Amino acid sequence: MHRRFAGLSACAVALAIALAGCGGGGGSATLGKKPVETSTTATTTTPSYLSYIATAKSTVSKVPVYDSPSASKVSRELDNPWLYDPTVPSSKVTQVFLVKEQRSDGWVKVLLPVRPNGSTGWVKTSDVSITPNPYRIEVELGAHTITVTNATSVVYTGPVAVGATNPPLPDVGKPTPTPTGEYYLRILLQAPDPNTVYGPFAYGLSSHSDSLDTFAGADAEIGIHGNNDASVLGTDATHGCIRMDNAAITMLSKQLPLGTPVEVVA
Repeated sequence: MHRRFAGLSACAVALAIALAGCGGGGGSATLGKKPVETSTTATTTTPSYLSYIATAKSTVSKVPVYDSPSASKVSRELDNPWLYDPTVPSSKVTQVFLVKEQRSDGWVKVLLPVRPNGSTGWVKTSDVSITPNPYRIEVELGAHTITVTNATSVVYTGPVAVGATNPPLPDVGKPTPTPTGEYYLRILLQAPDPNTVYGPFAYGLSSHSDSLDTFAGADAEIGIHGNNDASVLGTDATHGCIRMDNAAITMLSKQLPLGTPVEVVA
């Protein structure tokens, strides 16, 4: 069953992208860059703009997740690497998480890429590498803007298209708003044909549509991607995905590490 990143289906080799919050034509995709595995330690003087990425170690094939550090049983296990197209064994993506809290006794609280949105869990520090990240993304739905910062500097700000509400898209017949909350970049895909609805690049987020349980037979996951019609930028026009300028997402694809936090506000 192919994954659908809010309209964005990620499949490998000769894969088909089908974005569940996006609509439009398809195309194939290739996997983007992975975060660098280096370690660091958070301190009490951490700047407010700095976040931390937890990258599963290559020696850990399944990441055990616990409900709390005191839990005696594993609540779930997440494959590492995971397959963005389960039918293609080579479509491997290293498991990454956004760190919410670090403890000195060997535990890390992380944001999970599962339903419901905002789910968290605890993983063992020994299973992941922790890296600092100065990048952040904020999407303002009402203003139809995306702003990307690196520490205190604005890297990019520009218009976006977001989930359709009133009127809804005719193929679903109900509002498909982009869900608000804190998420993170989980996968980067590059389309060989930049002229599809996805544009040249697409990021899959850790978030899921609140109004669509499935899309094209799989979970409807949210994505940030380019476009094939710039006139929709600044409007409510998608099934939940966030469409942005093609030149901008091409530039960002060379800078943003997986695990970068994405704050979506009303």
